[in-house]
Order: sequence, then structure tokens, then C-alpha cells
Amino acid sequence: MSKKDIIFRKIVPLRGPNVWTYRPVLEAWVDIGELEDFPSNKIPGYYERLKAMLPSLIEHRCSYEERGGFLKRVEEGTWPAHILEHVTLELQNLAGLPGGFGRARETSERGVYKVAIRAWQEDVTRTALHEARELIMAAMEDRPFDVAASVDKLTDMVDSLCLGPSTASIVDAADDRDIPAIRLLEDGNLVQIGYGAAMRRIWTAETDRTSAIAEGISRDKDLTKSLLQSCGVPVPEGREVDSPEDAWDAAQDIGLPVVVKPVDGNHGRGVFIDLKTREEIEKAYSVAVDEGSGVLVERSIPGTEHRLLVIGGKLVAANRGDMVKVSGDGKSTVRELIELQINSDPRRGPTENHPLSVIRIDSAARIELERQGLTGDAVPAAGREVLIQRNANHEFDVTDEVHPDTAHLVSLAARIVGLDIAGIDLVAEDISKPLADQGGAIVEVNAGPSLLMHLKPGVGKPRPVGKAIVEHLFPKGTTGRIPVVGITGSRGKTSVARILRHLLQITGKQVGAATSEGLFLGRRHVEKKDCAHWQAARRVLMARAVEAAVFENGPATILGEGLAYDRCQVGIVTNLIDVEGLAADYDVRDLDQLWKALRTQVDVVLDGGAAVLNAADERVVEMAELSDGEVIYYALDPDTPALAAHRKQEGRSVYVRDGYLTLAIGEDEEPLIETVAFIGTPAGCAAHEVENLLAAVAAAWALDLSPELLRTGISTYEIDEAEAAA
Repeated sequence: MSKKDIIFRKIVPLRGPNVWTYRPVLEAWVDIGELEDFPSNKIPGYYERLKAMLPSLIEHRCSYEERGGFLKRVEEGTWPAHILEHVTLELQNLAGLPGGFGRARETSERGVYKVAIRAWQEDVTRTALHEARELIMAAMEDRPFDVAASVDKLTDMVDSLCLGPSTASIVDAADDRDIPAIRLLEDGNLVQIGYGAAMRRIWTAETDRTSAIAEGISRDKDLTKSLLQSCGVPVPEGREVDSPEDAWDAAQDIGLPVVVKPVDGNHGRGVFIDLKTREEIEKAYSVAVDEGSGVLVERSIPGTEHRLLVIGGKLVAANRGDMVKVSGDGKSTVRELIELQINSDPRRGPTENHPLSVIRIDSAARIELERQGLTGDAVPAAGREVLIQRNANHEFDVTDEVHPDTAHLVSLAARIVGLDIAGIDLVAEDISKPLADQGGAIVEVNAGPSLLMHLKPGVGKPRPVGKAIVEHLFPKGTTGRIPVVGITGSRGKTSVARILRHLLQITGKQVGAATSEGLFLGRRHVEKKDCAHWQAARRVLMARAVEAAVFENGPATILGEGLAYDRCQVGIVTNLIDVEGLAADYDVRDLDQLWKALRTQVDVVLDGGAAVLNAADERVVEMAELSDGEVIYYALDPDTPALAAHRKQEGRSVYVRDGYLTLAIGEDEEPLIETVAFIGTPAGCAAHEVENLLAAVAAAWALDLSPELLRTGISTYEIDEAEAAA
């Protein structure tokens, strides 16, 4: 390309830890052509136009590590790929995805760069890259660009494609505890937390512990009330009715005022409170009957509605509702007053990011207005207060005010219905006093309750409800992890994976594996093709039966897809031999570049895990300092310099001495088994096969397999593999 333009050659999604960072990124290969000779300071007016178009770039500190650092670079002169990185990040930031990783680096081809951008959601980041390119070109060519429209477009995508704030709060809380998460729907809130047999699943505020029966009970308000009442929980008197006339009869039996609501409605639709006349009750019935499968008439409880959140049998948050009113000005209609005085609040909106919902004149509001002799188009006198809703958003946090007796009651209500997470609606005049003292009562028990009101209350302290859900699913001491072993290197990966899979199966665990030989779940060879890639590895991690996992990660997998897991118990690096086949697709042309890619496997070792490294390969030895866990060296020769030095420091190592595979902690040796036993013939086997055996044994030892199990595994390996092939 020879013209002044920015062209995307390709955009590569790296969906796990990669050469750039631990988090998913999009890697854009960008060709800037002639612009390689025209940094930003050589384009007249470019700096001023870019700054005017996107003034929030002032917050980017860049290499100067100070506010305005990036813009200073633009003024002094930098290249389009670097600018693309920052503009993309800022567009994502303005769309509601704050922060994030970004890098721009030259390739070996002049004018071609790799730009890596944190990808919270791939489609959003891909669009942000293209929008950023258009903005940059507009600033360069001195033509208009609608930044607001671009941000709106991205914001809409974030709202529809990214995790909602409630689900995100749970995933973030899991991340804080170093528990991994996998999103199971690209545009939904179904998430797996943890790997394999240690996983749990959530769908916003429902979990895999949320009983379908309990959820069904909660939807049937009459049944819920009956169960609660039988256990001594205060509920309002009432019954199901089947006609407007029957609703009036029930109201007379109960005593006015009453509440009319659907038997199985939700989100407050079709609920009418404090009804005092036959006309109001019959109108309310005609609306409520369309919102559910039946209608309830209940005694109206004096006080304000509260929402209490119970997680795992414990009260963790409570909010109070409030009446929504407007004040007349003598010239605006009620409808206009609602927009001016209520919906103008930035906390109100249609998305999950808004803690308060937009107020509309629905059927309940119309009845409320009729009581006051008004309609939505009426113009109230100046100073007249008009009630729109009696119980609106639960915006006031009152968690610290809840009386202990009430906390016990709502916990009991959740257990009676059978919900592990429940939103309990109760009406009381004073939440700091026992319900019995004020005639308060529980009016609903809800499955899948909204968390946003507690995360972002309109007034009061946010509550860590996401953290409470994670603690409920993963009690103290649990990690959501199974043993994961990742294997990389230039040669030997498949053989190491095969041997290690066999050794782990000796323990009785269900072992999943994704290797060049296929996809394995337990002893089943599920797919007999090359499965040493991200997608197959993810399948293993999503399988509930898998209790340990082994993954082969070649250089192309790390460079082109990223790792399928966030961290691992054991990371094995066999060797760095050549870069064959990596130049064209990945621009990896020497061992230094390969080293930077393969180090990723060591970077993700957990602090309680181990890096298993080939002591005979000097470049592999250099990775030892990158491991957060211990280092276990292996080599054919016990006098290999790195291994010998490691032994002097009391490190663990595996090697061959006098024909015996030997385990060593410092200078203390334990001969394990003759290497000839590995293949069952006195002739022995190739040196590289013994090396692969040593790597697999070291990894199994790191996972606490005893010498006895290791001997059994090695001596039965050939027989087991022959049976598997048959």
C-alpha cells in the first residue's frame, strides 16, 4: 500500500492469556502504508483536530506517565497504529468499558503494525477498532466525524452484548478470589464459574442451586403465601378471585383497603395497592387478570414496601421503596411534569446500568391519578402535589436498619420456598422494628431478584451482593479449580501429554485432554483429530465430569488463539528448537520471539503450582524466574548445570541415574524405576522419549502423585496405550 491510509490486514481474537497480556485481546494487523513517513507532527492541524474530536484523551498518560501524556506524544509525533490503540480504548471507555490494556508494536514489515486491544466483548472491540480508524482518518483529512453517534453505537452494543451489571458483579467477585469464569452465551448472562467438576453456573441472580420447584412456587403467590403462613410467617389475609364481582366480595370479607395483583406476575406489573372503592377494585381486576393466570385480593398492609435480599440463608441487603410524586407548576401536564421532575434524573433509564427505571403512566398510575381527579394530560395547579406511584423503585438502602427478627423471618421465608437466592418483598412502617409490633407482613418471595438496586442504590451505601453470591457458591477454602496442566515447546508436547494423561488416570480421576491426538474425556477418545487448540480445550473445561485436565499448546495456539484457561497448576516447557512455520502467520522469525510466546505458559502458573522446565535447554531455563509457583527441572543427565544448581538450593528435580528414573529433593534421591520398564523392552528407547517421560513424571509429581502410583503408571503405560489404540 502506498497511499495515506490505514488498512486492517486481519484482526485476530486472542481469547485467553497470550503474548500481550493475561486477558482476552483483539490483535489487529494494521498497514499504514505511506503514513510510516508521516507521523502525527508532520500532518498540519492533526493534533488540534484529534484533541477537539476526542478531548477525553487528555486522561491517557501513555509513556510520560502523566495526565496528557498521550496527547503530548501526538503533538511531538507518533504513528497511526499508536493513535489507533488509544482512540479505540477511549471509545470503549466512553461506551461504558473503562480502562483496559492496549499496545502497538512494529512487525518485521515496514509500515505494518500489530495493535492489541483489551476485548471485553469481541464484537464491541472489533467495531471500536473500525470506528477509531474512521475518526483518525477524519482528523487526518480535516473532515467531520460524529463522535457522539459512534459512542452511542458502541454503547448500544455494550448494553446488548456485554454482561449485565448484576452478572458482572458476580464474575468480578469471582475474579477477586482468583476463581475463573467462562461466559456460556455470547449475548446472555449464563456464566460458568470454575472449571470442570469444580464449576458452578449462574444466570444473573439464579444459580445451579436454584430449584425449579422453588422458582415455580415463588411465581404462584397464593401457594407461596399458604406455605409461609403454615410456618408462622406473617402474610396478608386474602384469596384468589375469578371475576370483578368476586374481587369486590373478597375485599368486603377482608376489609378495605385491599391490594389486587396477579397470582403469578412479576416486576410489579398489574399490582394495585390501597384500593378502597368497588370501581377501583373492579378496574384493577380487569388489568391484573391479563398479567397472570389468576388474580389475588389481599389486605392492604400499612407502610412502605421493602426489598430484602437473602443469599444462602443470610440477609445481605435491604432497600426501601418510596412514593413517586410531582409538583404542579400551573402550566405543564402531569405527563410533562413526570419527564421534567422524575425521568430527567440520570439514574433513571431503560438499561440494567440504571438503578432507577423510567416512570410511565401505566394502568396503576392512571388509577392513582383518577383518585385525585386527574389524567396524564391534566395541568395541576402550581404547588399541587400529585402522587404517581405509591411504591416505586427501591432506591433507599436500609440494610443496617433491619431488625434481627425481621432478618430471621426473611431468611426463613426463603428456606420455606426453597430458594438459595431470594428477593423478599415486605411492607412495614418501620424496618427497624419487628413486623409483629406494627402489623407488617411479607407480601412476595421472588426468584432471580434484581441485584442492581443493591449495587447502585439511589441513596445509601452499595452492598457487595456479587461477593455474597460467590461466597455462597464457593465457601472459604474452595477455589473452583481442578488440576490443569499446560504443555508447550517446539517438540515432544504430544508425547508428554499422552504419558501424563495415563499417569493421572491411575489416580482414578476423570481426566480430560485436548492434544494433537484428539479430544479425550476420561478413557473415551471423543474426537480423533488435532484438538490442540482453544475451542477443544474449552470443551474440556466445560465438562462437569472432568476432574483434571491436560492441554497441549503449540506456539501457533498461543500466538493465534491464546490459552483456553486463565491459570494452571502445572506449566511444562519442553524446549525451544526452531520457528518453522511461524513467520508468515505470526511474524515470529527468531528464538527470542518464540521465547516471548512460550513464556506465556509459565506466566500463568498459580502460586501454589509448578513450572516443569527442561534443564538441558538454556532458553527454557531462563523462564524459571517467571513462575509464581515452584520450579521442577528435568534432564537426562543429573549433572546438567541448571539442574545441579537447583538441587543445591533444595529444589525438586527428575533425571536418570544409572538407568533409573530418579526423583530428587535437593541432594536426597529416590530411584523410581528403570527406564527400560517404560517400554517393556531391554533395548530401551530414544533419548527424547525418555526426556518426555521425565517431563510427564515431574508434572505428575507436582500434582502429588506418590512414587508408588508413578511406578504403576510407568510400568503399565505401554499396555494401557495398546489397549486404547485397539
